[in-house]
Amino acid sequence: MAATKDIRNVCLISHGNAGKTSLVEAMLYNGKLIDRFGRIEDGNTVSDYDAEEIKRKISINTSLISFDWNDKKMNILDTPGFFDFVGEQIEAASVCENCVITVSGKSGVSAGTEKAWNLAEKYNLGKIIFVNKLDDVKSDYIKVIEQLNDVFGKSIAPFTFPIKDGDFFIGFVDVIKMKAKMFTGPEATYEDIPEQYMDMAQRSREILNEAIAECSEELMEKFFAGEEFTEAEIKTAIKTGIKNGIVTPVICGSTLLRIGITHVLSLISDYLFAPDDAENAIVKDAKTGEEKEIECKADGPAVLKVFKTVVDNYVGKMTFFKVVSGKITPDTVLYNSNKGENEKIGKIFTLRGKKQIEVSCLEAGDIGVAAKLSVTETGDTLCDAKAPVIFDAIEFPEPVLSMAISPKAKGDEEKISQGLSKLMDEDKTFSLTANKETGESVISGLGEQHLNVICSKLLSKFGVDVNLKDPKIAYRETIRKKVKVEGKHKKQSGGHGQYGHVWIEFEPCESEDLVFEEKVFGGSVPKNYFPAVEKGLRESMAKGVVAGYPVINLKATLLDGSYHPVDSSEMAFKTAASIAYKAGLEQASPVILEPLGMLKCQVRNEYTGDVTGDINKRRGRILGMNPLENNETEIEALIPCSEMTKYATDLRAMTNGRGSFSFKLDHYEEVPAHLVDKIKEDAKA
Repeated sequence: MAATKDIRNVCLISHGNAGKTSLVEAMLYNGKLIDRFGRIEDGNTVSDYDAEEIKRKISINTSLISFDWNDKKMNILDTPGFFDFVGEQIEAASVCENCVITVSGKSGVSAGTEKAWNLAEKYNLGKIIFVNKLDDVKSDYIKVIEQLNDVFGKSIAPFTFPIKDGDFFIGFVDVIKMKAKMFTGPEATYEDIPEQYMDMAQRSREILNEAIAECSEELMEKFFAGEEFTEAEIKTAIKTGIKNGIVTPVICGSTLLRIGITHVLSLISDYLFAPDDAENAIVKDAKTGEEKEIECKADGPAVLKVFKTVVDNYVGKMTFFKVVSGKITPDTVLYNSNKGENEKIGKIFTLRGKKQIEVSCLEAGDIGVAAKLSVTETGDTLCDAKAPVIFDAIEFPEPVLSMAISPKAKGDEEKISQGLSKLMDEDKTFSLTANKETGESVISGLGEQHLNVICSKLLSKFGVDVNLKDPKIAYRETIRKKVKVEGKHKKQSGGHGQYGHVWIEFEPCESEDLVFEEKVFGGSVPKNYFPAVEKGLRESMAKGVVAGYPVINLKATLLDGSYHPVDSSEMAFKTAASIAYKAGLEQASPVILEPLGMLKCQVRNEYTGDVTGDINKRRGRILGMNPLENNETEIEALIPCSEMTKYATDLRAMTNGRGSFSFKLDHYEEVPAHLVDKIKEDAKA
């Protein structure tokens, strides 16, 4: 059992393919916890063990890798880098104090690097940057450092830089020790810095000394006096600098050659925060709603934050939690303050990928897993029933891409909804809605890859194969002019007949709902039939006369009519009203309306031209462009919903993944004439 001060919770975050999973593999191999170095291409890494991950050769889920190194317990959370799975990154960041941002030495600072940095800033994480893939001949460490400086500012401090023999990466200069660590023999060795690297080493040391001097007034004075810092001063200053965001260490390396891996582990162990070094957690009192702080200490009341759920066909539901305060042992009963119910925690585990390691206790700051909890979900708080508290919900991004989902085999609808319900327990970034109007089930997520993975999981975990297609657009119809029409329903077939007769005036109005009035004089239509007339019109409005879409913005005034003392009935007047409706709408210049939504799109200034041009192509109307911080602009525009189906994918391509948007239904407008025939054909089909 690790004490709080010896725990390091670190999430690995970055752009896809920067080498997070390989970094975990190298850490485990260097720590002699595995005897074979797994490869993503071979599908045998410790942290990418899900069938979908092996098939696609990318991380899809966050995995927990716990191991001991240098008398510290490392809880490494390896997260996916692709934008469609950003919810997994958010879950991990919400319970870690630290992060390692991996950057490819070949492709440099990308959109994913910037998003990872912003996430780390939002959650106030201590940061280390690991520049990977320096074994590649196309890699350029100096260029990456320049990019990091340009994008993230002067906190960037290279702690190491590569030593090469021609194209071969053979070691690195350790700027703190002012030694070269060489990987040319069977074991890595510290040696004197080669002559040709001395100038760069001294320049890097000066940059580091400047960053260290920023950490306190005493060190600043020492720096200006030209005095050397002691090793203890350097260590304390770097820790303080990382905590305050003044220093961001950059380490060079190669997971393939396992160069720089032990250095990353040493930095995590020596300089990153223990859970009790970080700021106190903020919770609300579950009874009063008052905010309060809780300290991360083992002798406090038990408080667990649930940050992730995995539904496994064999193990059942696995609940990932962080012990924020107190300690947890097996067979403990805690109170779920979100659900207002007690929850018994049976066995508790820590994980190394899919390997479960049963433990007898987890102290404050540690991360673990419990199986088969009955009511607890992602984002819930488990605590002592005597002092119930509650964490704010984890903030996930809104879904941006929607598709209609249907089973390939008839009768599998129930299977789809049950499977998706279980997958929604795991993944809070997608939703399922039943569109009553179009009769479709619509699944919404963060991108095409996200929805494809969900469909693959439906097949592999729940045995149901599905189709995805663009969802139907909920068009409307209305009229453009005022007309007065007659509706007469007369039927005689022995016995009681049916007789209803109305004159109704139809005209356009602002209200989406029917506005019904009556101006009948002299009792030509008795009052008790007015509700039947209104009901007949309301039922008829479910279908328009152009393409059968619901009608809106309609005012109907009952002016006159006649009745029969025996043959008139509510049903007869309802039928007469629907006859009048059909005749009236056909004469009143009926049109199809399409839904328009308000787009708010945040992009870098360099992309605004491409994005506004694309909005115009989508028949959009730009309403405004508002400057934001960090060289960004928010573009506001009204765009037809039919033009927005694949916008998430297209915006990502246009902005290299750096754009974001929200889109909400705003109002309806008349469809341009050249599109009407196509809409009518689709409606018939």
